[in-house]
Amino acid sequence: NPVSKILVDVSMQQDNKCGDGTTGVVVLAAEMLRNAEILIENKIHPQIICDGFRMALKAARDALEKSCFSHDINSDQFKEDMLKIARTTLSSKLLTHEKEHFSQLAVNAILRIKESLNLDLIQTIKKTGGTIKDSYLEEGFILEKRIGINQPKTLTHCNVMIANTPMDTDKVKIYGTKVNVNSFEDIQDLENEEKHKMKRKVENIIAHGCNVFINRQLIYNYPEQIFRENNVMTIEHSDFDGMERLASCLGAEIASTFEKDLNIQLGYCDKIEEVIIGEDKLIRFSGCKKNGACTIILRGASSHILEESERSLHDALAVLAETMKDNRVVLGAGCTEMLMSNAVDNLARTVEGKRSLAIEAFAKALRQIPTYILDNGGFDSSEIVSKIRAQHTKGNVYAGIDINAGDVGNVMELGIYESYKSKLSQLTSATEAVEMILRVDDIIKCAPRKRGGV
Repeated sequence: NPVSKILVDVSMQQDNKCGDGTTGVVVLAAEMLRNAEILIENKIHPQIICDGFRMALKAARDALEKSCFSHDINSDQFKEDMLKIARTTLSSKLLTHEKEHFSQLAVNAILRIKESLNLDLIQTIKKTGGTIKDSYLEEGFILEKRIGINQPKTLTHCNVMIANTPMDTDKVKIYGTKVNVNSFEDIQDLENEEKHKMKRKVENIIAHGCNVFINRQLIYNYPEQIFRENNVMTIEHSDFDGMERLASCLGAEIASTFEKDLNIQLGYCDKIEEVIIGEDKLIRFSGCKKNGACTIILRGASSHILEESERSLHDALAVLAETMKDNRVVLGAGCTEMLMSNAVDNLARTVEGKRSLAIEAFAKALRQIPTYILDNGGFDSSEIVSKIRAQHTKGNVYAGIDINAGDVGNVMELGIYESYKSKLSQLTSATEAVEMILRVDDIIKCAPRKRGGV
């Protein structure tokens, strides 16, 4: 179904852009389409509906902008705002029962990278065992590898070279070719030449001034021996995603050629050490060149719980990163949707003609968001939504859903906050998607291509 594909794309775009609001944008778009279908059945042209929706979008955006508020990003109040946003984001996810713990963890991680807001500086490692509440934030970058055999387990003032290059001499790398030799001495000469070639390669690497060498591929015994003789720590077979993140944290480039005249950018960290997490030995890089690098260690009973926890935490981190860029905050719990709905309803009363019906349909779609929240909570949505609407009409702009009490509550006092940027993106993306769908007159499906012999 082309319409469902459009809604999936809108949801994915919302996730990539803001990290949260994926369900909200689809629900809003679906309700707008449902109401538009009724208008079309009543002989109202799609172009008129689109015009009405655009007018309603402007009114809703104006109301949203007036309702937002912000605090200085260096203030304690802003940190409290971020904690509330993180709690709201995690409330609908697996981590909802430990949202206090994980919201604090996510905010601390984001505040460490507030200068760059590069989420690659936050590494997530999943280790089975314990409960999800045992998860914690660790300073520095942690790599899921072990230090080489007979290497020092701790090193300070580390100049790190990160590479993706073959470091093996076990066989002649000639494919599709035969080598004829006359004696065993010739074979020995061939192997010796390979060793000399590898030795020159290792010497070129060391000449760049590194005392730590991390390779994407294996490091075989002979080159590892040369590195050890020159007091260079080696780490082999690092996963590519981990290397990319590590290079970003250390300020290094990933090298593949090592001639002495090349200017290879080395990374730096204050300390490299082997640590034990759970039952595994890992490598921690502390005091990275790009300050703020940290690692979140997720614990859980099974791999499925860990995977879902990682996705939930990533959404919270993405929302908080966007909030750091735009520190405006709006109220959640259906309060903002009802505020925008009332503003759109007020506009509908001033517009003449059929466009007013489209504007009313837009307002009705906005009211469905708190309705679905209450339905999911198992409450009487019709009664509570009507109460919230009445409160907003009387001027109580903080009225929203108190899901714990199953009634109307003051959202400001409840501390249910959302990112302004995320809410604005939901509103705009849903409206644009609906307008694009309404402009389609018909869908022509091509017949399947005839295949030979059929």
